[in-house]
Amino acid sequence: MGAYRDESKNGTWYCRFSYTNWKGERINKKKRGFATKKEALAWEKDFLNQQAGTLDMTFEEFFEVYKKDRKPRIRLNTWKTKESIIVHKVMPYLGKLKINEITSVTIIQWQNTLMEIEDDQGNKYSQTYLRTIHAQLSSVLNHACRYYNLPNNAARDVGTMGEKEAGNHALRRPVARTNKATRAPGSEPLPRSNNKFIQN
Repeated sequence: MGAYRDESKNGTWYCRFSYTNWKGERINKKKRGFATKKEALAWEKDFLNQQAGTLDMTFEEFFEVYKKDRKPRIRLNTWKTKESIIVHKVMPYLGKLKINEITSVTIIQWQNTLMEIEDDQGNKYSQTYLRTIHAQLSSVLNHACRYYNLPNNAARDVGTMGEKEAGNHALRRPVARTNKATRAPGSEPLPRSNNKFIQN
């Protein structure tokens, strides 16, 4: 276990270690091309955590575990929808947090942020779309609970946001203009016709 300078590759770093796979086989692993020793060691740690099923990893890292477990069992279009929601609506807020440190308070703050996001016409996410976003996060945390011993699913404990079917009261929005401070990081203004947003 360790990181070493690779003199044959322009002075980059590589890590070399061994681990036991799910078949009980001892495997030697080597990964090249890291700019620094720190990056090589971090990659090694993340890899070993995934193999061991430990939850000492970020949500972003665990999603890669979830992807390996679930993608082969889900239709491709279904997976693309799930992945897009997680990448754009969850990762910007929870991606760098340790998955075992995501609390009920974290979920409430995340929900409140999403419920305040508006496009350039002042439209907020529809109630049904908010519910879908929450369900995708909850499914990832539930997987961690069921197979990787996460003590509890904070998203399930807090409860969903939005509604299964939008009622008449959800068809109107407050008169307000775009608040750039509440827009999701990296998001672009969406057209008025986008059905993920409630419109006048």
